[in-house]
Amino acid sequence: MGDDSEPEQICWAHLLDVCLRRVFHWLDNRDRTWAALVCRKWNWALYSGSLWRSGTITFYGRPSRAHTLELQSALRHAKKFSKYLQHLEVKLLNPYNTAFTQKFQVTMRSLLSHLGECNSRLVSLSIKYLELDRLMWKNVVRVQFIKNLATFLRRMSKWLDYLNLKGARVTLEEGCELLNSLTCLRDKSFISEINIEDFFRLHLPVYSSTLFHQTMSKFHSLVILSFNYNCISDELLDILREQSAHSLCTLNIQCHIHDPHGQVVWGMSWANLAKRAPKLNVNFFFERVMNHDHLARILLVEIPVRSISLRSCYFSDPDWTMRPTLTNLLPAYCHVLQVRETMVASYCSVTKLSKVIL
Repeated sequence: MGDDSEPEQICWAHLLDVCLRRVFHWLDNRDRTWAALVCRKWNWALYSGSLWRSGTITFYGRPSRAHTLELQSALRHAKKFSKYLQHLEVKLLNPYNTAFTQKFQVTMRSLLSHLGECNSRLVSLSIKYLELDRLMWKNVVRVQFIKNLATFLRRMSKWLDYLNLKGARVTLEEGCELLNSLTCLRDKSFISEINIEDFFRLHLPVYSSTLFHQTMSKFHSLVILSFNYNCISDELLDILREQSAHSLCTLNIQCHIHDPHGQVVWGMSWANLAKRAPKLNVNFFFERVMNHDHLARILLVEIPVRSISLRSCYFSDPDWTMRPTLTNLLPAYCHVLQVRETMVASYCSVTKLSKVIL
């Protein structure tokens, strides 16, 4: 049996570094820690920068012992190998009380401070579903977290290319402060992708804010922009046309029933943007906005629409019907939708749904 195991030991002992790193790439932080204790060669291989370019840190609202150890390991490795880190994702799962948000704020302050001092490679940052408008965020904790995050974005603005703050739910002033942090060095930013869906609190008419327009005018090379329809205005479309038309490829637009979406946006503004940005595709995602009059005011024929998603959990209006949308509005976009098969499949499924409702 000893003879049978010897070739396997020799094989692993002489495995090329590139092969070792490929194997270690699929291990989580805990397993990598154990692997580093096997021998000097494995320990040396685990210090390869290619293994630590991406990091995910998950905060659990009700952590088990395993979750706590996982978080501690992720934080330890993020700091230890911070000079290699290029892509960082922070997740919050089921936050439920003020003690959790306080601990999260303190932990993130330490992490962001360390990365700000030691890292000069970060190109991607994602912190989704902070929901800073919930009562579990005490005012002083929320303000301090935003201040720490703004300071970090200011330090990383030279390298950062992707920012995802979906679901942050901040005030208009706080949101513009965070976005302005990306432009502080040269009063402009060349970041290519921003996701600010549900970034602002519910019910805010962001489209009428001069502060928001001034902030967005500082972004000069946007390729993908994801945001809510309550940000859309003729002024914003003109800003995108003037500053990012040469690079703009995709607009992902969320429209919720609770967000203001009654503003008047002229088709000419869309037409001018589409003319200057020939690669532009627009994706609409409607949540419980099913009324034909509302949709017709939003879905102007001048928009280069690629896809339309209509979602609703229930229909509270007894007089509501899907028929005008199915028969008048959506068919008008068949010639512009990029994937016509998807459109037909969606159309058929919604038709079946409408028959049940009608």
